[in-house]
Amino acid sequence: MRIFDPHIHMTSRTTDDYQAMHDAGVRAVVEPSFWLGQPRTSPESFFDYFDALLGWEPFRAAQYGIAHHCALALNPKEANDPRCAPVLGVLPRYLVKDSVVAVGEIGYDSMTPAEDHALAAQLQLAADHGLPALVHTPHRDKLAGLRRTLDAVRESALPVERVLLDHLNETTVKEAADSGAWLGFSIYPDTKMDEDRMVAVLKDRGADRVLVNSAADWGRSDPLKTRRVGDAMLAAGFDEDQVDQVLWRNPVAFYGLSGRLRLDPPGDVGPLHEGNSILRGGE
Repeated sequence: MRIFDPHIHMTSRTTDDYQAMHDAGVRAVVEPSFWLGQPRTSPESFFDYFDALLGWEPFRAAQYGIAHHCALALNPKEANDPRCAPVLGVLPRYLVKDSVVAVGEIGYDSMTPAEDHALAAQLQLAADHGLPALVHTPHRDKLAGLRRTLDAVRESALPVERVLLDHLNETTVKEAADSGAWLGFSIYPDTKMDEDRMVAVLKDRGADRVLVNSAADWGRSDPLKTRRVGDAMLAAGFDEDQVDQVLWRNPVAFYGLSGRLRLDPPGDVGPLHEGNSILRGGE
């Protein structure tokens, strides 16, 4: 089983996770920029974070045979902090980097005017740079949030067919599917979706334009949830081709819209990145 996790925050995970993911079949990931838990107090902290997603994390992933790409953005939660707003003006110099395959995560957290502004600006950046967009639908008031998101997309220069609506569930999947966007589902231990609910959605809606991710981060989450969905699909009667469509071909098709996806196994990147090793303490 080959797996492409289209939304995972490896900055928050350990090298043991990379090893376990490779053992489970994960060969590619996209890491969207997100809120780190501790509020950032200046734009410069974003820039260091973006640099890590472009350098250190691809280096770490390559040690375990995993191709790492990223999506960059001012995330919805921190779009409400005026200290972070200058990030929008600097994003263009990052969005031209080869390993950036989308603008994201963008979207809504609390559905504020500041979030409206950041979403509209970053949809325009995606259109300007020929990139698709990974859109975070809010965890609260999900249907209202989805509708507000779709209104913003339809008012933008970015075609809805180049948008991945993430964190969907049973209440939002129909309207999201009817819009023509790509459909993202985050599988979590306690919240969001689980394997059985995901299988039920796939039985009802089919696999077309569906992407499944772990969205694993610093909270209670599981970077192997993609594999668990694949196993649950097989147990429910889906065949290997259908599993491959959901866990590999669909994310390849969506992020391939960027023209930057590189899925060859990482070569020998050497033991050091900018003089630093993941072996803290010697060989």
